[in-house]
Amino acid sequence: MSMFFNQYMKDMVQPMRDELTSIGVQELLTPEEVEEKLPNAKGTALVVVNSVCGCAAGQCRPGVKLALEHDAKPDHLFTVFAGQDKEATAKAREYFAPYPPSSPSIALMKDGELVHFIERHSIENRSAEEIAAELTAAFDRFCK
Repeated sequence: MSMFFNQYMKDMVQPMRDELTSIGVQELLTPEEVEEKLPNAKGTALVVVNSVCGCAAGQCRPGVKLALEHDAKPDHLFTVFAGQDKEATAKAREYFAPYPPSSPSIALMKDGELVHFIERHSIENRSAEEIAAELTAAFDRFCK
């Protein structure tokens, strides 16, 4: 039963993963990948903490997609999947202090340091366009 459930969950979340990877966002699946990429990413890095919740589907992922159409963009694009790649997500969240764990959420880092963060409570009551506007303002500030 457990193996069936795990495969079912994997099949169910794959389109949620693909929504970001299809636009060039790299999945970090292990704590080692997070440790290798985040602190060593020169320039700017966007890190999306993906999730199966409705606000990830309706606001977060579409907002990120819209924002990445902007002229100024981060040098690196990463994602971890909360509830699926738990260890990788926990490792990524170490870089988001002082913010508590939140999913979905969106972090913008510059040379390995957090410079902008959008928590779940700032995603769930806003439109994708409002999230994209906040991200593009942060991109204009930090990614030029």
